[in-house]
Amino acid sequence: MINGKKVLGITLARGGSKSVPKKNIRPLAGKPLIAYTIEAALSSSYLDDYIVSTEDQEIADICSDLGARVPFLRPVELASDTASSADALCHAVDFVEHERGEKFDYVIELMATNPFKTSLQIDKALEKLDETGADSVIAVTRVWDYHPARIKKLDDKGRLVNFCVPEPLEARRQDLTPPAYIRCGSIYALRRDYLMTTKTRYGSKESYALVVPEEESINIDNEFDFALAEIIIEKRKKIAGG
Repeated sequence: MINGKKVLGITLARGGSKSVPKKNIRPLAGKPLIAYTIEAALSSSYLDDYIVSTEDQEIADICSDLGARVPFLRPVELASDTASSADALCHAVDFVEHERGEKFDYVIELMATNPFKTSLQIDKALEKLDETGADSVIAVTRVWDYHPARIKKLDDKGRLVNFCVPEPLEARRQDLTPPAYIRCGSIYALRRDYLMTTKTRYGSKESYALVVPEEESINIDNEFDFALAEIIIEKRKKIAGG
């Protein structure tokens, strides 16, 4: 709990990824990708329950072996390419609340594709959700080279033009204002009633940010992301080992 409010943690881990098949259980620096998220979740100070939602029995078995609770196999229609994450989250909330016979106050989605989230980040997101009265708190990271002022498009003659705002001449990336942020595919902390009534994870005026460092914002979606994440993890192991 956090200040008497019950918290449900959920990780969605479908087996049908097209870019990297079954990436959630693919080994990353010696253990399944999803293991990093499970470890962080189980170390959080505030989660009353934590589950993995998947339609894939192999993923379910591996997550169970890693210490996560997998109380159901998700309906196939909620695990397709077109199914929304919000619908899958709502299904999980309904199932667990019926199972436990009680309602939660907060729901926090911990995405398996980011192996760098920490229990401290999870707890900070929930603390901000509770302290601010926000509808949601979303993990974001600051963008530099991809600041809107540096993004261009092609006009009908193939010339480079500003996509939305002009880029000051010779401006350094750190001087571009206002600072720009992007969701980093890691943590979505939500009020339970907001999620269940709107079927969305973010977007209201009461969405707040949890800013995480750029090196902890990698959202694994392809082979390059896997390679980069492995380099970072192995480097950290060497530093920790002296």
